[in-house]
Amino acid sequence: MATLTLPLRFISLRSRPSKLLALHKSRMNYFLIDKKLTACFCSDKSSTYDLVVIGGGSGGLAAAKEAVELGAKVAVLDFVTPSPQGTKWGLGGTCVNVGCIPKKLMHQAALLGEAVHEAVAYGWQLPDPNTVQNDWSALTNAVQSHVKSVNWVTRVELRNKKVEYLNALGYFKDANTVVGVGKNGEEKLLSAKNIIIAVGGRPRYPDIPGALEYGITSDDIFSLDRAPGKTLIVGAGYIGLECAGFLNGLGYDTTILVRSVVLRGFDQQMANIVAEEMEQRGVHFVYQAKPKAIEKQDDGRLLVHWVDRDGALHQDAYDTVLFAIGRRALTQELKPENVGLKLIPDTGKIDALNEQTNIPNIYAVGDVLHKKPELTPVAIHAGRLLARRLFGGSHEKMDYTNVATTVFSPLEYGCVGLSEEDAIALHGDDNIEVYHAYYKPTEFFVPQKNVKHCYVKVVALRKDDQKVIGMHFVGPHAGEVIQGFAAAIKCNLTFRALKSTVGIHPTTAEEFTRISITKRSGLDPTPQSCCS
Repeated sequence: MATLTLPLRFISLRSRPSKLLALHKSRMNYFLIDKKLTACFCSDKSSTYDLVVIGGGSGGLAAAKEAVELGAKVAVLDFVTPSPQGTKWGLGGTCVNVGCIPKKLMHQAALLGEAVHEAVAYGWQLPDPNTVQNDWSALTNAVQSHVKSVNWVTRVELRNKKVEYLNALGYFKDANTVVGVGKNGEEKLLSAKNIIIAVGGRPRYPDIPGALEYGITSDDIFSLDRAPGKTLIVGAGYIGLECAGFLNGLGYDTTILVRSVVLRGFDQQMANIVAEEMEQRGVHFVYQAKPKAIEKQDDGRLLVHWVDRDGALHQDAYDTVLFAIGRRALTQELKPENVGLKLIPDTGKIDALNEQTNIPNIYAVGDVLHKKPELTPVAIHAGRLLARRLFGGSHEKMDYTNVATTVFSPLEYGCVGLSEEDAIALHGDDNIEVYHAYYKPTEFFVPQKNVKHCYVKVVALRKDDQKVIGMHFVGPHAGEVIQGFAAAIKCNLTFRALKSTVGIHPTTAEEFTRISITKRSGLDPTPQSCCS
């Protein structure tokens, strides 16, 4: 801290108010020390913290709030750069604003539309269900109202917990200094003993003509100011399938362009079951195809050119083109070269050990981590545990294995543990047993819904009590079903214990307790009745 000592005879408190005012405006602080006026150059553009978190998403906020509870002085920087279409949002990160929360609400909207048709079979007297339509504007307004309420609650919570929040884009000046750039371009320096990177990622765009000008992503769909109409979704990961599922359920003609496989990284038998169910519901799939260009026609529609696996060119017109081809970690914006932060060249992600980067006092949580599940609860849990290790004396580390997840497709897919392919690769085909079964949800009977794709699978080791190493479920409320079994797998569930568990009847979750047929046996896994 630099100080300037001025003799009192040169600057009198009574005789030179104008000069004092001028000094005040220069952001000095003044102290009377031994009858002298001492000026301290304490700029409010620099502050010191125990922890600075770059990124106001789920993982970063969890770490910040936990650290404050443990007595740390904490600041959080968060700034949303608008999407190419101009979409931006408030505090809370991807999950709250353009991810899990609005996605689940729109998924629910689509399920309610399906329920309208089923209600007639259950005796409800309704107008012609075929005339029932969804109002896109009303839906997006309702979704955005909820999102904004969460933004507000999040800011209030940070204020109440004494976490300093800066709406600024953060980057590294050095290993202990972060520069926050506000929307007006003003910079503030934040010094910190520890820094957590929690910037997450943003959707990628293909390098083709018209993609940035005319395409949208999951950043834009939940607040789109017009009905999407006929929609092409490029990409068949979980984001692409979920968006296609709810758009089709809301009544929009939807096509998915699949470059290679559906739900890469998931159990491929289950992935194909999900795709087959979606096709039966009316979603169109174009396999092994890549977009080449997008043109805007005179009528405002988008003419999409794509090439198939044989090199043949195709084209069709759409109202909306949504890219879901993966996400880019926002690490280059941090100016990692200023601190020597190592990134994975192809992805820009950080290969951290126990969330610690190659810089000892710089950590990372969430989607920026290399080969870690890109899931909100993972980021939250890792953030809390990291804060406890930094400020609470804890030694507990994040366990990234056996994390459950669900794809919110029209018929949901939940899983935990290894896929069948990964289990075989890790343990060998002869050392695993795969139990499987189709089942019939009771609520499907009256409206005569198709049960063809309701399916469960348990992957277990063959030896001893057959430790369960993977569980997979396609059916209604898959997330609710698989969550409980995830806890059981964490407790080293065995197939013997699973079979000794009495199920709740009639539920879909009980199908895991009834399962008995192995793939190895070649027997038909289709049930004859619901109660035997």
